[in-house]
Amino acid sequence: DLAGGSYLMLEADTQDLANTRIEAMREQIQGTMRNGTPRIDIGDVSTRNNQISFMLRDPSQVDAARERLLGITGGGAGMTGQREWDIQVVDSSRFVLSPTQAGLQQAIKTAMEDATDVVRKRIDALGTREPTIVRQGDNRILVQVPGLQNPQALKDLLGKTAKLEFKLVDQTVTNPADLVKGIAPIGSQILPYPKNPSGVPFIAVKRSVMISGDQLADARQAFDQQTNQPNVQITFNAAGGNRFARVTQANVGKPFAIIVDNQVITAPNIETAILGGSAVINGGFTVDSANQLAIALRSGKLAINLKVIEESTVGPDLGADSVRSGILACSVAVALVVAFMFLTYGRFG
Repeated sequence: DLAGGSYLMLEADTQDLANTRIEAMREQIQGTMRNGTPRIDIGDVSTRNNQISFMLRDPSQVDAARERLLGITGGGAGMTGQREWDIQVVDSSRFVLSPTQAGLQQAIKTAMEDATDVVRKRIDALGTREPTIVRQGDNRILVQVPGLQNPQALKDLLGKTAKLEFKLVDQTVTNPADLVKGIAPIGSQILPYPKNPSGVPFIAVKRSVMISGDQLADARQAFDQQTNQPNVQITFNAAGGNRFARVTQANVGKPFAIIVDNQVITAPNIETAILGGSAVINGGFTVDSANQLAIALRSGKLAINLKVIEESTVGPDLGADSVRSGILACSVAVALVVAFMFLTYGRFG
């Protein structure tokens, strides 16, 4: 490569994906049991040892609970025809759900396909020419970008999962010691908040997601009209805009956290219902960091976390050295061929 470039090998965090599937299924189970008719009360919910278990308050509802579980697990088989979850009943009233290996492998395959597409979109947004982005094995992606001498910006961009969430702040947690120790009431969680005005780098938020980045239509780096500081302006699609209007209207006067990759960027108060389908993220950004976040959000969140396990950079000087070496080699080769022909034809007439 005459212009040099950067090479990255990305590896997926498959254990994190497995944990995410477990947590998502736990939430789905609790919602399905609580909101169905009749309501099925459950307790002692656990997600230990890569399993989900819970106890029925009323053992007579075992059959109804099993039917609902079959409904949310695809009847025991997913869209691929493979069983994704094993469902067992223990001691007549305790359910235990375990992800199957086939189901996990399919989830990894699908996530890697989505992640490869997102990586391509993010690199294309940088305006680079002819990048090489290919899968390597089950959980790796090879990235080669010609002409890019400093891979740090690329690493920062690809290292963002870009999982955007809006959640209400839990104002009942005010003890800094509880925040630092991660102690939160049921239904809430403690998240990092590095730029918390209170000085405590953590904050308690509700687990329930008000709205997520899945409903974004666009994200752009811009500037605050009053301070001229870089920020990120986001626009929701029609469904997201309607939902954002409803949840802000219902929570006027309350603080809500804007969260990216499980870290709170800012937590402003909802002064009034936001009806325009757009919002602004202010987080002490630089122009570059705001642009990176905008690109990541616009390209979609990564379905699986990626980390750099190998990297190298080829500078343009090395490319020029290769050209000079190639020219020298060709010159020597031509000279040897001419000498060989002269000697051969000179000897035999």
